[in-house]
Formats: sequence, C-alpha cells, structure tokens
Amino acid sequence: MKAIALFSGGLDSTLAIKLIIDQGIEVLAVNINTGFGSTKDRLEHMQNMCKQVGAELKIIDIESEFLQDVLFDPKHGYGKNFNPCIDCHAKMFAVAKRVMEAEGASFLISGEVLGQRPMSQNRDAMQTVLNESNCDGLLLRPLSAKALVPTIGETLGWVDREKLEGIVGRSRDRQIELVKEIGLEDFETPGGGCLLTDENFAKKMFDFIKYDKFEVRDIPVMKFGRHLRLPDGAKLVVGRNKDENVHLQEIDNDKYYHIKTIALPGPHSLLGKNATTADKELAARIILTYCKTQENKTYTLSFDEEELTAVPFDSRDEIKPYTVM
Repeated sequence: MKAIALFSGGLDSTLAIKLIIDQGIEVLAVNINTGFGSTKDRLEHMQNMCKQVGAELKIIDIESEFLQDVLFDPKHGYGKNFNPCIDCHAKMFAVAKRVMEAEGASFLISGEVLGQRPMSQNRDAMQTVLNESNCDGLLLRPLSAKALVPTIGETLGWVDREKLEGIVGRSRDRQIELVKEIGLEDFETPGGGCLLTDENFAKKMFDFIKYDKFEVRDIPVMKFGRHLRLPDGAKLVVGRNKDENVHLQEIDNDKYYHIKTIALPGPHSLLGKNATTADKELAARIILTYCKTQENKTYTLSFDEEELTAVPFDSRDEIKPYTVM
C-alpha cells in the first residue's frame, strides 16, 4: 500500500505523514512548487523532516500551470490578499492525483486541520476542493479524520481510522503532544508560507498587473527588494541588503536593466526597459539616496552597458510617492 502526501515541510503535513507511515503504509511526500512559496531555501528542511518520519521527497514544479489556470482568474475568488486558496488547493490535489496514478499509489493525504484557517479549511471549502479536484473519497486528512466523513482508504480497511486524529480548530496542543511522542526535531512553527497571503506582497502583485502581463520569469523579481513605480510607468526594484542584492544580481529577465553604482557601495537594482529618460534619471537619484553619499555630489551608475550620472535626494521622504512596497 502506498500513499501520496501533499507536503509543505510544515509541522501538520509532517505529522500527517507520520500517522500513515506508522500504519505500515509507504508515503511519497510531494512538494508542489507554485513559485510563491517561502523565499528561503526550504529543500534541506523538507529533506530533514522526511528523513525523520521515513518518507521519500519529490518536488513537482507547476509554476506555468499555476499562472495559467489559477492565479489571475480563480473560480472561487481571492482571500484577504492575492491568495486564491481554494482554487490553489484544488490544483495541488489534482496534480497530486496525477502523481498518485503515475506512482501506482492508492490514496492521497494532506496535513489540513478542520477549522484551522477560516477561508480554506472550513468544512464547505474543504469539500469544494475535493469536488473541484475530483478527489472526493481519495484524500485522507489524518489530523482531522475522525471529525470528517470516512474516506475510501478507511472504509476499505487500508487505514485504521481509530489510529488517526480528530483535531478541530486553531489550537496546536495536540500537535505538540504528537511532536513529543514522536521525538520530532527542528520542526517549523505554523505560519504563512505562501507569499500570496502576505499583504505587502499582494500590493506588489496588484501594482504589477496594472502595468504589465505577469509571466513565470517575473516571479523572482517580485520576491526581493523595495518596489517602486515611477511616473512614466517604469518599475524599479532596489535591493535592501546583501542577500537581496545577490538574488537580484542572479535574475535573468530581459524586461529589466541591471543597475549598479560605480566606485560607491550601493544596492543592486532592476529597472524596466520601458523606462523613459525621465524615469531613468529619477531611478538613479532614488538608488543613490539609499547609498552613503555626500550632499550635492554627482555619482555614476551603470545601466547594463549605459552609464548615467545623478545627484541623490536630500531625504528618503522624497522617494515615498513612488514606493509600492
């Protein structure tokens, strides 16, 4: 017997896997990458969690499919920000079902807890996801199973329902008890791993689609830096620290100039290639304002092969009218 787990790397999905493995069932943990997961490197963490509970890990990339089918026209709408949670979950379950069929597995599991999240984990929403993904009966939620209708795996005796949990609501007490029983280490405390649920990230997304068509290659641009919209419509992204500068330097997207300060330590920046001369000059002044500069001194910046000189603003307050987030 084999099951496919939708695996985020978080505590709930790890515990769900452990409850099924403890019943002698092989579990393949599938992490589905939409492109909008946490910005930190999670691969090592996910591998560690899988190793502790005895599961194999597989990463499935659906960035293009997610943008095309879900993100910009969700059938069930957005949550508080830019998060199409119900449609997103349905897409993930549909993808997991494809993996199940390819792997010769018998059912799916997830770490969802009934009532833990108001939009996507209430009873109606959870059923809607099953209907939309054509997974009704196939998806077992081990942490809340006793509070839900039995699935095929339970009714056919593949899984002992009595050994599953009946957790409902936002309390984490039972999960912490299970952590202690298992001896699980280095687990993540619960939190929003999806950038689309973040208010500030949502502001950047709404601003972007107002001026441009969003593509897979634009996802990395959205994850780092201060984002500004200049008067003639160009987008400016300015690195906030060394780590962000490194990420911005690595972006390969021909929509943007890469901008660097010359003979002056400064942030790495991106500027849309649709920038007018006025926007370029303004971008240069903004970038220099985030450097340690001398008052009224002129500095040079490189725009790929082009160079431009400018004087920084006297105060960062002058930048605020252009700031998206």
